[in-house]
Amino acid sequence: MRTIFKIIFFFLKALGLLILMLVLVFVIKYISCPIFSFQPGKPFEGELIYNPYQDLNPNHWHKGNFQVQSRAWGGITSGSGNSNEDIYKVYKNLGYEIIATSDYQRINRFQLDEPGYIPVYEHGYSIPKTHQVLIGANRVLWKDYPFFQTIHNKQNIINKLRPDNQLIFLAHPKLRDGYTIHDMRLLANYDGIEVLNNYRTSNEHWDAALSAGNYVTLIGNDDAHDISNPDEIGHHCTLINSPGLSQQNIIKELKSGRSIGVKIWRPLGETMEAKIKRTSTLPVLKKAQLEDHEFLIETDSVIREVRFIGQNGELLKTSVLPFSAVYTFTDKDSYVRAEIEFENQITFYLNPVCRYDGNSPAKMKAPEIDLYRTWLLRVIGFATLGFLLVNYLKLRKRRKMA
Repeated sequence: MRTIFKIIFFFLKALGLLILMLVLVFVIKYISCPIFSFQPGKPFEGELIYNPYQDLNPNHWHKGNFQVQSRAWGGITSGSGNSNEDIYKVYKNLGYEIIATSDYQRINRFQLDEPGYIPVYEHGYSIPKTHQVLIGANRVLWKDYPFFQTIHNKQNIINKLRPDNQLIFLAHPKLRDGYTIHDMRLLANYDGIEVLNNYRTSNEHWDAALSAGNYVTLIGNDDAHDISNPDEIGHHCTLINSPGLSQQNIIKELKSGRSIGVKIWRPLGETMEAKIKRTSTLPVLKKAQLEDHEFLIETDSVIREVRFIGQNGELLKTSVLPFSAVYTFTDKDSYVRAEIEFENQITFYLNPVCRYDGNSPAKMKAPEIDLYRTWLLRVIGFATLGFLLVNYLKLRKRRKMA
């Protein structure tokens, strides 16, 4: 019996040492993180108005989803019951043409040789769900801050992701406050926001970024963890206006904002067959044209309401015409985005029309590292760790001598 207790004690001691070492590694990560000098943004400005939908082709809309998890890492992550084959089949039946699987910390290579394949993964393993959807990914980044994340931690991860990914979208910001409204006014060096997600709609976060003069676009995704459940799939999508389905075309149009986030009404308990029938055809945005200062929207389906939203998320105008809506850009408008709610309860979220200088819409510059504060944190942090370690060793020595 004594031998068994010794073995148990040994394993508990080893486990405790392992946990201590892991905590130490992550503490060092936090201490080593740069401190950034964030500068508040300013509203979009310029004599010209940028419209990502100018002269769009209504026959070029493609339905896509960039967030769904398959079985990965031995089934320990969400999506353990989803095979690649089933994901592809289910989403094809629902009319999706772009089906990208965003496994956690893994680039899924299923259908690598297909023309529409896009390498995607979801980065992050933090408790507050501060994640990113990486589109056009070349390599997985393993660095993260798992216990909590300051705005400096978040910016550092974005910067680390930048070289290896063509597009960086901040995932479900509202979920567990992974990104706060304050964060969105200051963070930079990313491309867009997953505004629409089965778990949260983060339009306030989007408006905070846009109001700071940071032209970031949106995507809408299911983020489904169980594709056998009709309540989890086909509820969100991203419509991309592109002449083809090549990775190059899709990424180009996503970056420019020639896309729409879509929320599709889901009656709970609906069968898969009913869902396929109901969502096989979506409304079509026929026109979103800017002429002088008038932004004209036309669709092929009956509209219940169009909401035009501007600086700081202010509701500027509501239109109830059946197939069209128009908004006149005023001198005080920095940006205007539209939400089109149809009679069938499908809602389109359009990327913003904004003021610019004629080159490209303004993006907030990546903040610079504050070297003084960064090294002050590191000196204090490592000095504190050294102090704790020395005192721990002294305490152990005293116990052995007692």
